[in-house]
Amino acid sequence: MLPSLTDLLATARVVDLPLRSRFRGIDSREALLLEGPQGFTEFSPFTEYDDAEAAAWLATAIDFGWREAPPALRQRIPVNATLPAVSPDRVDAVLDSFGPCRTVKVKVAEPGQTLAEDVARVAAVRDRLGPEGRIRIDANGGWNVDEAEHAVHALARYDLEYVEQPCASVDELFELRQRITYMGIPIAADESVRKASDPLAVARAGAADVLVVKVQPLGGVHAALGLSSEAGLPVVVSSALDTAVGIGMGLQLAASLPGLEFDCGLATSALFVDDVVDDRPLPENGEIAVRRFSPTPRLMDQHAATPERSEWWLARLRRCYALLAD
Repeated sequence: MLPSLTDLLATARVVDLPLRSRFRGIDSREALLLEGPQGFTEFSPFTEYDDAEAAAWLATAIDFGWREAPPALRQRIPVNATLPAVSPDRVDAVLDSFGPCRTVKVKVAEPGQTLAEDVARVAAVRDRLGPEGRIRIDANGGWNVDEAEHAVHALARYDLEYVEQPCASVDELFELRQRITYMGIPIAADESVRKASDPLAVARAGAADVLVVKVQPLGGVHAALGLSSEAGLPVVVSSALDTAVGIGMGLQLAASLPGLEFDCGLATSALFVDDVVDDRPLPENGEIAVRRFSPTPRLMDQHAATPERSEWWLARLRRCYALLAD
């Protein structure tokens, strides 16, 4: 059962958190926070998403705020650091904010940048981590098959853990996987899961070795848990650049999975200048404790969105609620 729209609007607050470095083409992250019987929850689909896609994110907010959590199988989650597409001289400054993480996800294929810049960035990360550190790269579907194959060859010398969403479509991922199987570098699917009408299509097609699962786009912790079980592939739980409140969703999912083979992308609070809580979810020795987060009123006020942006989000909430109610 859906809570009433009146109940949702009664606690809705919109925040705008500045980022340390430009990420996904944005300099700050807007999010709408709500409070339900289970605690605070988050509705923060990216602004370019239409209402049909954003409605799943609202379903997640309701799931997390109004439904009891599944049983936790672990209390701490190993996490990776996330490196935006920065120049090599900024690598240390960005990664210092994550503390000692053994795994780094490096953004590549940034529009306007070259493969040579990607190579230089990954090389700087390998120099920092040493031979035992783990490096995964994320292209966000930015390459075609030929470009991806060329890039994987250029970056393979840095001992990649996996390549995340190198191409946009499932067919392209399948073809690339066939081409590079001999190299032993797995392919992980992200957008092909969270933005697909059928999130399991990439697994059924044999187009990926790993699934990157983000709770908000998939309709909630319970839905993501069911999808992960049905897919039959290793899962990496990752953030959608959530506030600390949304990170709590990912921690809950990661805590509930029967197996957790890879470090999870849930340390992205470190990408913000500030968050909505004082005890923000930053790694301690590469791990984050599983817990929910309640915003600090002072920080909610400090990072409140403008009245115009707040009204934009409240209108979006109303439209998405109508879609769920139908």
